[in-house]
Amino acid sequence: MKGYWIIFCGEITDQEAQAEYARLWAPIGQKYDAKIKVLDSGAMVEALDTKRVLIVEFASLEQARTCYNDPAYTAAKVFATQAARREVIIIEGDL
Repeated sequence: MKGYWIIFCGEITDQEAQAEYARLWAPIGQKYDAKIKVLDSGAMVEALDTKRVLIVEFASLEQARTCYNDPAYTAAKVFATQAARREVIIIEGDL
């Protein structure tokens, strides 16, 4: 089964940090063959602070976890958390 990160994001408050995260994420996502899906904002039927929901698809749960724990991602994540409040869950399944 595939593995997924589901990321619940608040409003981006630091555009520069977001741009740096995107720059650092590109080779990481490519390394793990990650596929990003951005849910339409209309999908949010109940939300407090969530403005965007992203789904990052991996070939397996193990690959999703390995990517999340990759030292390069750990460094990139610093910018993601500066850019916006977010919550991340990692799940296995077929979405």
